[in-house]
Amino acid sequence: MNHAIILCSGGLDSVVCAHYVKKKLNYSSLTILFFNYGQRSLKAERKAARACAAEIKARFIELQLKLNYLGVPLIQKTKRIRKQNSLRDTHREHSIWYVPGRNTLFLSHALSLAESCSASKKKTDIFVGFKCEGREPYPDTTPAYVKSVNLLAHTAFKNLSVRAPFIKKDKEDIIILGQKLNVNLSATMSCYTPTLRHCGTCLACRLRKQGFYWANVQDPTSYSA
Repeated sequence: MNHAIILCSGGLDSVVCAHYVKKKLNYSSLTILFFNYGQRSLKAERKAARACAAEIKARFIELQLKLNYLGVPLIQKTKRIRKQNSLRDTHREHSIWYVPGRNTLFLSHALSLAESCSASKKKTDIFVGFKCEGREPYPDTTPAYVKSVNLLAHTAFKNLSVRAPFIKKDKEDIIILGQKLNVNLSATMSCYTPTLRHCGTCLACRLRKQGFYWANVQDPTSYSA
């Protein structure tokens, strides 16, 4: 009995990762793990993650974390967001949207959940949709970070692993794979500040647009701008 826990924000990378685990790997049961940490895009992300869980017939679990004290734009609803159409200074943009320690908090909860599943004689692996971030990655999405998390997992837990199958892939590679897996990419949510649809101007939206462009795939996303 092999069980997979997939951390899923409802975004393009994590949803394609969930479909990849379902359709290409041999797991008898799946869990979609979604985190509510007060993010501005909570409702839209939750909707997309729930839809993904239903489509791949996975259990859906939502965990709530209190991160409002960090005061970053991804969480702070009163802060005015600076909009920029250029991707020339992605390092500065990444620093604006970065939530300190977020992935470490997520994975520590996922490891705890995975160990409880393993106690019921299910071998459990944790999957994340981290992709190649180029020369300016977030510090907690790199191969070195995944290796360090696995060192912790193998030391503190029983037979658990964190897997990042897309860690060497670019956004366009994931889009192409999503198409091959028949993923409804229009139902994924990448935007940091959505209303009824993607804003089209935040960093995540601009990277999403660029990904479809370089994949040579028509972008099905509805943008406000």
